[in-house]
Amino acid sequence: MVFSSILFLYFFFPVLLLAYFVVKNTKFRNWILIVFSFAFYAWGEPVWVFLLVAASLLGYLASLYVDKHRGTRKGKLVFIVSICLIIGMLGYFKYTGFLIDNVNELLGLEVARPNIALPIGISFFTFEIICYMSDVYKGAIRAPRSPMKMFLYVSFFPHLIAGPIIRFTDIEAQMDNRKISLANFSSGVNRFVIGLGKKVILANSVGEIVPNLLGPNGSDSFLGVWFGVCLYALQIYFDFSGYSDMAIGLGKMFGFTLNENFNYPYISKSAGEFWRRWNMSLGGFFRDYVYIPLGGNRKRYIRNVTVVWFLTGLWHGASWNFIIWGLYFGLLIVLERYFLLKWFSKLPAFFSNLYFLGAMLVGWVWFYFTDIHEALMTLRIMFFLEERPIVSTQAFLFFRENMFLFFLAAISCTPLMKNAVSYLAGNRRTSPLVNTIGPVYNLAVLALCTILLVGSTYNPFLYFRF
Repeated sequence: MVFSSILFLYFFFPVLLLAYFVVKNTKFRNWILIVFSFAFYAWGEPVWVFLLVAASLLGYLASLYVDKHRGTRKGKLVFIVSICLIIGMLGYFKYTGFLIDNVNELLGLEVARPNIALPIGISFFTFEIICYMSDVYKGAIRAPRSPMKMFLYVSFFPHLIAGPIIRFTDIEAQMDNRKISLANFSSGVNRFVIGLGKKVILANSVGEIVPNLLGPNGSDSFLGVWFGVCLYALQIYFDFSGYSDMAIGLGKMFGFTLNENFNYPYISKSAGEFWRRWNMSLGGFFRDYVYIPLGGNRKRYIRNVTVVWFLTGLWHGASWNFIIWGLYFGLLIVLERYFLLKWFSKLPAFFSNLYFLGAMLVGWVWFYFTDIHEALMTLRIMFFLEERPIVSTQAFLFFRENMFLFFLAAISCTPLMKNAVSYLAGNRRTSPLVNTIGPVYNLAVLALCTILLVGSTYNPFLYFRF
């Protein structure tokens, strides 16, 4: 089940709201959220609920033992074994086929690739369990006695299948003591509708155009390919940030404050800044649980960056194109640290923005294609290494027909609209108008999204495959 579906919007969510607000006791409300979260997760493949429960129980029981025996060899051994089991579970489901393919290629073997389905959201909830166990081991938190808290932390449906990755310390206090007000609920509804609009109106509309400009059906001209990559960059941003907005909005409606996950990444002036703005919860995980323990900036900097960005690419998918994408960003960050940022600091900020937009779009080529040869062919076209016309009739028609959508999406991924609304809301003359238009806007966006969802079968979430 996805948030941008008729089933969720008009059945699951209303029933959950009714059940949640009929009950006044916080503990009972927590159990209602747990039950509905498991039902939400089980909708597509019920069997994976058992995996989610088993992983949560492993994290809960191992952390109780580690907390009780902190500082002892037994506690350390249980922590290492449990972490290995969680990582092993992720590795089995996500990377077994990839590993076998590479061993076959390297050694000339013909081992059959097993048909292992990927449980949805496994990359997210396994990382959250790793965060939890690591924080208990380090003494940053105490392992709670109640399994209810562990189940709620891992299974809470807004962040369960596509993040943001949250830490137990982020919501522990809110489990027992959270205040639900009309203002917070209204703010949550507004945030959810913004995310829904990003996903259904912008990401889906842009995403339907992309295959016509990239890959076997596209790649017919230099400008056509660049336009296609720009559209894909907009699609993946609105797809993922829209989901995060919906998750944060849903959390607010139930009294939880989830951390921000995006902060207008496309206005960045460097790769380092981009990754402080894009999928911030994943970046924070690798920083705190991999990069800093390896030594951070203090020693073996290049090695540490290489390890982190290899793992970042691998986390996104069991494919060499994702690994290349991760290492590419790692290389940019190293180059920026040693000399690129020094060069651009002497120039107007426009040149830094231009550099990074070009570098970022090149990176998204590796992310879009699963076939390395198709990615290389696309890059060759982008840099005049293949004989293609500057622009084709097909590319021109796609641009002309979708020009308004493109510019609307491009403006929407900057803070211009948000700043304009904030300015009008803070002005005495215009604030009453903003307060009046807000609910009307939300209803209009919800209605338009509903029409689009009913009339279209194209409604993917790109990050579900991770």
